[in-house]
Amino acid sequence: MSAILVINPGSTSTKLAIFSEGTLLAEETLRHSVSEISSFHRVVDQTEFRFNLVEEFVNQHNMMTQLIAVVGRGGLLKPIPGGTYMVNQEMLDDLTSEKYNTHASNLGAILADRFAKKLDIPAFIVDPVVVDEMQDLARISGLEGIERRSVSHVLNQRAVARHASNDLGLDYHDSAIIVAHLGGGISIGAHKDGRIIDVINGIDGEGPYSPERSGTLPLLEFSHYILERQLDVSAVKKLIAGNSGLKSYLGETDLREVQKRIDAGDKQAKFYLDGMCYQIAKGIGEMAVVLHGNVDCIVLTGGAVYSDYISEKISDYVHWISKIIRHPGEKEMEALYEGAIRVLNGEEQALDYRLV
Repeated sequence: MSAILVINPGSTSTKLAIFSEGTLLAEETLRHSVSEISSFHRVVDQTEFRFNLVEEFVNQHNMMTQLIAVVGRGGLLKPIPGGTYMVNQEMLDDLTSEKYNTHASNLGAILADRFAKKLDIPAFIVDPVVVDEMQDLARISGLEGIERRSVSHVLNQRAVARHASNDLGLDYHDSAIIVAHLGGGISIGAHKDGRIIDVINGIDGEGPYSPERSGTLPLLEFSHYILERQLDVSAVKKLIAGNSGLKSYLGETDLREVQKRIDAGDKQAKFYLDGMCYQIAKGIGEMAVVLHGNVDCIVLTGGAVYSDYISEKISDYVHWISKIIRHPGEKEMEALYEGAIRVLNGEEQALDYRLV
């Protein structure tokens, strides 16, 4: 029996799965506490810690000798077309140096490559978060010399948008859908005729705050903040992409724990969680404008959507725009496996990061 290992590192979790012939053989989501992750200075410093967890998972299921490929979640790379990519040294160099910003997804290719080399099998990534399909107007930032970037939860956004299209009897390539991926980070995309033509990119400090990201900040006040604390670029990246949002207000990123505090009467926890929902709804409204108000449906997806409280808060603001479909969690593991198996079966060619 041949199998494929899937590795999906998130900011507060490592998701692992093994597939064979379209069947999920094993799956596990390993949760990481704030204190555990905070002990590492940089995301790349977590490599050994997470690699040991991957190895333990594979050994636990006695699948080491059956693996024929490893596929990891794509990280923050240069803007590239969608598809399945072989992991190569140029890609690893960009991820290790955090050339295009820092995020736990950067570890996907790094871990896949390390595990693949151990077994002398190929390593891939599929539809990384930097897949760029934005229309030209969406790139304008408002300051000459700076352009907005397309960074989002592409894998899950596209997967749930296709699923929602099917549910509505529509063709994804002939539909207009807003997808809000709500997890440790948040991205909101406007999907039009099979392309994500605009996206609210939380990793760069856009849109709503999330459990650990800042979202949009008042620029003048933030400039003073940076200067007063003498922060360098690396520190600013870490602040806006990992140490802001609910973490800065409540010292917590686990929404289940925040909900427990609310249920126990914590008014501060309720205030800041409501604020996050308010800002998410504003972002959805922004994407509705991008689609000229012609929206076939709004899809709420990601781990936060398991929360009825969060989903209903957001829905109260945006239900008038279009039908709301909830897809709690994500379909990234299946999408990663399918991208790798298409290449291995010869249905499509693996792309070369060096050539784009």
